[in-house]
Amino acid sequence: MIITFNELRRIKDKLPSGSSQRIADELGVSVETVRNYFGGQHLDAPEGAGIHFEQGPDGGVVTLDDTAVLDAAMRILNEMK
Repeated sequence: MIITFNELRRIKDKLPSGSSQRIADELGVSVETVRNYFGGQHLDAPEGAGIHFEQGPDGGVVTLDDTAVLDAAMRILNEMK
């Protein structure tokens, strides 16, 4: 999946407090991995985030190898409606 970096950040910014930990627990990954998925730079994350950044307009383009973190984030946002 391809998404702009700014759109990915907008999704992350809409999440309620504690969502990164909730997603990490649900997917069995570290919270640092989830934060890196949304553009963080936590070098001590034990797993790769499966994302690739390419600079450009609107913050650039992000290619997601696996959408599990994004899917979990979208579920949380849908629960808030």
